Amino acid sequence: MKQTEDKQQLNYYLHAHQIESIFNAPLIAQLSLYSFDQGEIICAQGEPSQYLYILVKGKIKIYTTSLEGKKLILSFKTPLELVGDIEYVQGIDIINTVEAVSSVNMIGIHYDSLGKYGSDYTPFLQFLLKTITRKFCIKCNSLSFNLMYPVEIRLASYLLSISFDESDAHFKGRLSTNSLRDVADLIGTSYRHLNRVIHHLCTEGLIERKKEFIHVKNREGLSDLANHNIYE
Repeated sequence: MKQTEDKQQLNYYLHAHQIESIFNAPLIAQLSLYSFDQGEIICAQGEPSQYLYILVKGKIKIYTTSLEGKKLILSFKTPLELVGDIEYVQGIDIINTVEAVSSVNMIGIHYDSLGKYGSDYTPFLQFLLKTITRKFCIKCNSLSFNLMYPVEIRLASYLLSISFDESDAHFKGRLSTNSLRDVADLIGTSYRHLNRVIHHLCTEGLIERKKEFIHVKNREGLSDLANHNIYE
């Protein structure tokens, strides 16, 4: 993670995403810009939560880990998205792990500053309320339903999510073959079955498996298979 005090870039993101009005002057003075590299953990499940982040560039992956150590992917998010909002309101530790899929820029503000300057500022509170209730609706409608999709569709959606970022045409992610056991956990299947599905998608000409990585050969075909990306 890198922190910058580049106010010009910060103001650009505030304007581009039309969120200047949700902050009053004291809050804006407390905002900082943070950048995260691809694969970097932004916040980890169970750790103390201290910052509210606003995703303004790039793509993030959100997943949860069970007591047995199994991971399950919940969603991928692109701007505009909040991280740490529920934790701020509830006063709890980080609920889920958030990881940068591509290079990511986030606006961040410490909870102390939010409590001091934003606890009675209506535009910010309304924005927070709308964001949290939207998350609740999405989770209620999709989490259990997504797990009912066949592994083929879950894998297709996962590959689309980690391989492409619409905000960065130069980003071409690849799935490392070393991470396949983690991927099996993330999409909720066995390692053996995952390999069978990968082989099937290869024979269909949708993906190509090499020694070190898997990459998407036919994005349109993979999108047709997924119908719509269940993780986004």
